[in-house]
Amino acid sequence: LEQREKAISVLVEPVKASLDKFEKQVQELEKNRASAYSSLETQLKSLSQTQEYLRNETGNLVKALRAPHVRGRWGELTLKRVVEMAGMLDHCDFIEQESRDTEEGRQRPDMIINMPGNKKIVVDAKVPLSAYLEALEAQDEEERRRKLADHARQLRDHIGKLGKKSYWEQYRNETPEFVVLFIPGEVFYSAALEADPTLIEGAASEKVMLASPANLIPLLRAVHYGWKQEAIAENAQQISNLGKELYERIGTLAKHWARVGGHLGGAVKAYNESVATLESRVLVSARKFEALKTTSAGASLDSPAQVEAALREISAPEMLAPPQSKDTAE
Repeated sequence: LEQREKAISVLVEPVKASLDKFEKQVQELEKNRASAYSSLETQLKSLSQTQEYLRNETGNLVKALRAPHVRGRWGELTLKRVVEMAGMLDHCDFIEQESRDTEEGRQRPDMIINMPGNKKIVVDAKVPLSAYLEALEAQDEEERRRKLADHARQLRDHIGKLGKKSYWEQYRNETPEFVVLFIPGEVFYSAALEADPTLIEGAASEKVMLASPANLIPLLRAVHYGWKQEAIAENAQQISNLGKELYERIGTLAKHWARVGGHLGGAVKAYNESVATLESRVLVSARKFEALKTTSAGASLDSPAQVEAALREISAPEMLAPPQSKDTAE
């Protein structure tokens, strides 16, 4: 019996070891599961808090944008940020809130974009958003569609009013016959087009160009590039003018050099002639005093040497004075 128990024990021992190992693995998995569940629960709570915060902030933003002056100022700030992202500078590439008196009273567009060649683009940023904000709070899809249709209709009405202002009449020969209506968000732009696909064509007929940040930035970058090319062209013109001026001044300097050379040649000729006169007329008579023993011992009269070096004339054609015509010579 004892031998049988030992034999059974030998057979059961590996199974017992495997069961113990399996139990440890199960305990480890349970421990990891509890830890992962706790972490997931923490993340879900954090996500819920974040969603609640965003919901409150969105509600605050919606409430703020319901006020027309807040909505208008927000649109203006968004427009300014967009033009600055395009590389433009305030009071140089664009001007904000410039007032002008017209027959219909004082008008003040939100922004004037300065273009090369003293041209301008008028930009308006006052966009009605009340219907869109109401669509965000719609209780069902039908109400949401109705509010978005109102949003498109409000935008179309604003386009009509903006077109009647005829901003291009204030800047005759300075601006093309259209005004840019800046819509400060892609969602406002796409929602209006979804509700009214003919909105772009209708705006074009009123000489109003719709622009969201996505398509206004490329336009402004093109204008900014045009300014760079204008500066390059101005620099090239200045370089050309300086080159012409320098060329003319070099020609004038060459005339002065030629005149100085002529004077130097005349001076050399006069000097050599005076040396010849000294040797042939003066020293011949003066040396007779030596024969009469009236001079000091060792004293002698040496004749000065003539200047043999010739002046080098200017040969470069661009340094020579242009030949005179017969009429000028006469």
